[in-house]
Amino acid sequence: MKNLFVKIAAAGVLMLAPAIAQAAEGYSTANVNMRAGPSTRYPAVAVIPAGSSVEIRGCLSDVNWCDVEFYGGRGWVSGQYVQALYQQRRVYVGPQYYRPLGIPMIRFSVDNYWDRYYRNRDFYRERDRWSRGPDYYYRDRDNRDRDRDRDNRDRDRNWRERDRDRDGRDRDRDWRDDNQRGDRQRDDLQRGDRQGDDRRGDDRRPDRRDFDCRPGDPSCDE
Repeated sequence: MKNLFVKIAAAGVLMLAPAIAQAAEGYSTANVNMRAGPSTRYPAVAVIPAGSSVEIRGCLSDVNWCDVEFYGGRGWVSGQYVQALYQQRRVYVGPQYYRPLGIPMIRFSVDNYWDRYYRNRDFYRERDRWSRGPDYYYRDRDNRDRDRDRDNRDRDRNWRERDRDRDGRDRDRDWRDDNQRGDRQRDDLQRGDRQGDDRRGDDRRPDRRDFDCRPGDPSCDE
């Protein structure tokens, strides 16, 4: 039984070996971004200069994007920017040339591909969002940006309302302080008037006419 499993595993490896080994030599036709997935919306991981040699590891069957190797790095490039040598002439890589060029048709999975090649990249932290597709990622990011903008507007409005309330409280306090100062000043003036009246009353000398002179009183002779 054990030998049977070994033989099955060996046969599977042999069946996969041609597909794994298949690849084609290609050339970039322009300065093109090598991206982390088969879409211009995936993050760019490198720039391949025009005329550079790339190793085409496989291409998608539904869209014309290919997994390429460039200076030891891996990423995706549109077939319209990659040429390969076919029957002594260069052709742009397209589905009709996959088989003649020995290019395997493959599938793309963010989880597997990014785990293998992009663990040290900043965008790897958002792999779960990217795994749902670039359209979902950007839609989710737009929603997050709108939520953040709304939160910022709400925060600014709350700050303005707090500032307005504080200004109102400050004005009320200043008004009360002014009234209290005015009341104190009026009280001080009234106290000063009363004290002045008291002093004038103390300094007022009695009028002689206020007294009846008695005969023989020396003050009556003045």
